[in-house]
Amino acid sequence: MSRVWDVPVHDSTRVRDVRVAAEAACAAAGLESPRAAAAALVATELATNLLKHAGGGRVVVNLVPDPDAVSQDPERHVQIASLDHGPGIADVAAALRDGYSTAPSSLGAGLGTCVRTADRFDLHSHRDRGTVAVARVGPTAPTTRARTRSAPPGPRVGGVNIPLPHAEHSGDAIGWVRAAGHLTLLLADGLGHGAKAAWASDAAVTALRRTAHLPLDEVLRQMHRALRPTRGAAVAVARLDTEAGELHFAGVGNVGARLHTRDDGWRSLISHPGIVGAHFPARVPLNRLPWTPDSLLILHSDGLPSRWTPPCAPELFAHDPAVVAAAVLRDAGSAARTVRDDTSVAVLAPDRGNEPR
Repeated sequence: MSRVWDVPVHDSTRVRDVRVAAEAACAAAGLESPRAAAAALVATELATNLLKHAGGGRVVVNLVPDPDAVSQDPERHVQIASLDHGPGIADVAAALRDGYSTAPSSLGAGLGTCVRTADRFDLHSHRDRGTVAVARVGPTAPTTRARTRSAPPGPRVGGVNIPLPHAEHSGDAIGWVRAAGHLTLLLADGLGHGAKAAWASDAAVTALRRTAHLPLDEVLRQMHRALRPTRGAAVAVARLDTEAGELHFAGVGNVGARLHTRDDGWRSLISHPGIVGAHFPARVPLNRLPWTPDSLLILHSDGLPSRWTPPCAPELFAHDPAVVAAAVLRDAGSAARTVRDDTSVAVLAPDRGNEPR
């Protein structure tokens, strides 16, 4: 199920909690001791930075499929996201240098160690708005991974999932499948909260892996059958055909979607009323839209405020999609307002060649 570790970091005792969360996530993902130690180091550094430079924030640890994998059942990575509403970083390039620190009580490692230790690390900072950083640690050390394979060209995908406060499981789930020149992205919001909602949304992700070769409306119908033993879920699916330059979108239930293009700005994509697994509509409308090198798609559950504002900083779009998702989550709330529902954001972005390491 969608186990999530969400740790508010507002005093020094929470740094240990973040490290323990990262270690628990590594155990759940089956990572061996050296990679678990790497994840714990990255998590500790991010939590320490929140206290020293941002006045606090939160660290969210998710288990995610390898965003670059082309298999139907990719290895799980531990993703560590740091979100804050602090003053931002004045010189990001300097802050990412190994060993750089502005605090005399620092670990002496700095964000540069996160860059070197994690499989992938990316950060976006905006003055007076805050910083988001995302690290992923998988089963293989980066040096070995770099020698054995490189990230495939094509669209990029990622997301962040935050549970209801004090809940171990999120009722939301995010999944994706790469196959035959297509990337299919899913966001599911299980009805209610807790383990039963997580069971429903995870069943949707499992069904996607079996049906990703089918048209999207048929994917949802097959998913409806798979979710009948559960309480059901709201589900949105999007498929990008890179050769045709076309995005297909279909949704059932209260899951939001917004598409950005340079010429048209942001537009909402509408899901059909219903519940996958319980009350499935007789017909599911399929949206077909052009996809260009400047397009960006955001899927989100109804945990986001109804009047949330999409990002308007073009430089953000070039970052890791999980960083974009974290920025959406950060900017949709405030340091004083906590999440009151399971909340997830998934992002589909075009190929950027060599994305930030």
